[in-house]
Amino acid sequence: MNPAFVPAAIVAGTALSYLAAILIGIPALVPVLNVVPGFPFMVASLRRGQVGQAIWRMLVWAAAVGVCATAISYFWTAEAGRIFLRGEAYRREMFEFVQTGRGAEGDIHAFLPQHLLHAGAFCVLAVPSGSTLAMPLGAFLMNYMAYYVGALGSASTHPWRAMALAWVPWAVIRIASFVTLGVVLSGPLLARVLRFEYRLRDQRRWIWLALAGLAADVVLKWALAPSWREMIRAAAGW
Repeated sequence: MNPAFVPAAIVAGTALSYLAAILIGIPALVPVLNVVPGFPFMVASLRRGQVGQAIWRMLVWAAAVGVCATAISYFWTAEAGRIFLRGEAYRREMFEFVQTGRGAEGDIHAFLPQHLLHAGAFCVLAVPSGSTLAMPLGAFLMNYMAYYVGALGSASTHPWRAMALAWVPWAVIRIASFVTLGVVLSGPLLARVLRFEYRLRDQRRWIWLALAGLAADVVLKWALAPSWREMIRAAAGW
């Protein structure tokens, strides 16, 4: 395929993965189906030694996941609540935070262990599986975040403003960092299985960039979550 058409193919395939997920109706399969459209293009880039291109392609995929899952959750909230694992529980948690300020989102002692757990699990799954397990975990995390955002929009006075604010900048940085780690850490196993050259030590700059992003996520969330909550609440009309 012409490389210029790859982003469009990833976006279209990701959108179709949600249609397939709704038709199949098995929530546990949704993150797996989501990963299928982007993963082969990532592998193709890695096989050519183009790690930056592989990361870029999976960032396009992550953006498509976020947009598609948010749109489904906004327009068909009830259906999204059935297919996105942990979606409803996370929505309740975040609605309470937006309305009252109570909850893990604004408490570093509560959210930091969760962030470390998610990042650690993602990396542990990425290395031995070539990210075939890590990327679905990432899709799972994004889907329930997107469900909250879409449900917030459907319950808001100014839905588009509320949804734009609800995709907080530190979450976007976290997603980009996870994607970068997922691509880079997939290389050793994929290289062995598919017989191409790949040295993890040559990717240290990507790893450090991703780790810096995860650190920035924590700092920004700690510093900005309380005041950002007020902007979301105002846009929601609560």
